[in-house]
Amino acid sequence: MQHERDRSAERAVEPATRLPVGPDGSAPGYRANRTLPLRVELRRQLARGRTKLVLCCLAVLPLLLVGTFALGNEGTTPHPPADFGDLATSNGTNFTVFTLLLCTHLLLVLLVALFFGDAIAGESSWASLRYLIAIPIPRHRLLRQKALVAGLLSCLSLLVLTGAALATGTFWYGAGVLRTPHEGVLHFPWNVLVLLAICGYLAIHLTWVASLALLFSVMADNPLAAVGAAVGVSVISQILDEIPRLEQFRILLPSHHATAWTDLLDTNIDWTDMANGTLSATAYAAVFITATLVRFHRADITD
Repeated sequence: MQHERDRSAERAVEPATRLPVGPDGSAPGYRANRTLPLRVELRRQLARGRTKLVLCCLAVLPLLLVGTFALGNEGTTPHPPADFGDLATSNGTNFTVFTLLLCTHLLLVLLVALFFGDAIAGESSWASLRYLIAIPIPRHRLLRQKALVAGLLSCLSLLVLTGAALATGTFWYGAGVLRTPHEGVLHFPWNVLVLLAICGYLAIHLTWVASLALLFSVMADNPLAAVGAAVGVSVISQILDEIPRLEQFRILLPSHHATAWTDLLDTNIDWTDMANGTLSATAYAAVFITATLVRFHRADITD
């Protein structure tokens, strides 16, 4: 008798405690395309001390270069100038070109690897990745939102470096036309447009670094390991690119066309190297992104 009363009580309570669900089994009002909004993740990343430190260092870097030139023996600019370093102190525009050329091979690679290498591995190291997926945020959306924010931060860093170099160089050395070692001259506004085009090419070229760092980010639990692996691959590629015996095989290296943007500074622009660099970067990025998607969707995330 008592057993029947208990069963009746359980049947009476069960409908009241059962939560309603949608047709696909999700909670009412749940929309997968509204999880992890881009503005929320971007605001979160901008509020991090690491991001603020990186942007501040990029803004201060041109001042350090100005101080280095001031302490060094500048002398007179050789005629004709041998390279962009000889023209760095002529005006703000040339100083900006020299700064970008100085940072192309290592600093910009490190910045992109830092933001993309931390995208997933950072959440995994904090043991928060499983909770993000369990909300649930679809894996493809989580990866996309993280990659978009990392891309925005990388572009912001590039613009901060370029803007700080242009402002510092113009204040210290004055404004002027953009000169090249080949006696080419670009007047305003073409010199500014060329700087924007250089930033655009660098953003495209660095996509191979970004996608590779993202791949390492989904493979590693430590963001430092992902960042270090991506930078290490870039350094190895640059070392191999310096070996003359490789000859025509060097064109296959992802870092071979890193400075192809210098062709934009010639009077008659040759687009061949930049076109090859764009094709190479997008091809490598497509392969790495495909591998990243496959790896992330198959990963057993339990930690």
